[in-house]
Amino acid sequence: MPTVTQIVRRVIAPISRTRAFRAVGPRMLPPVERLLTRITGGKVQVSGLLVPSLVLYTVGAQSGKERESPLMYTPDGHGRALVAGTSFAREKHPAWTYNLMRNPDAVITVKGRRLSVRATLVDDTEEREAAWQRIERQWPGYRGYERDSGRRVRIFRLQPVKELGSGDR
Repeated sequence: MPTVTQIVRRVIAPISRTRAFRAVGPRMLPPVERLLTRITGGKVQVSGLLVPSLVLYTVGAQSGKERESPLMYTPDGHGRALVAGTSFAREKHPAWTYNLMRNPDAVITVKGRRLSVRATLVDDTEEREAAWQRIERQWPGYRGYERDSGRRVRIFRLQPVKELGSGDR
């Protein structure tokens, strides 16, 4: 029997793929996510009410400054996280993907825990297909963003390296 979360996902997922949501979502969701993350110390995210969510901290590929990106993730079943650079089906890859390609060492906050991670691009065809299947079990139709964007969405596997204290990066 489906859980309440699964039922809500099935209802919300199609809405998240509409043109209206894609027009409003990129402007509305990030500031709301940042505010809620700061208020709750990363323990609550709007997207986290529907899907597992994390905050990714990367070093800007061009600026060298720390960048913060709230993202949906999918557990890979081996203690790692899969993140897909869908960017609401925009034509360009999201900045955080360029950052990870330049510097794969990053930090994530998940439910208030800070972890140092190393990102690996999932590029092998079979591994990529398996990643998409796992992601879509969590969020039905999510791969449609790749098709609609006209680009090959970058998928990264985030491997925890160590848990960090509150004073660490």
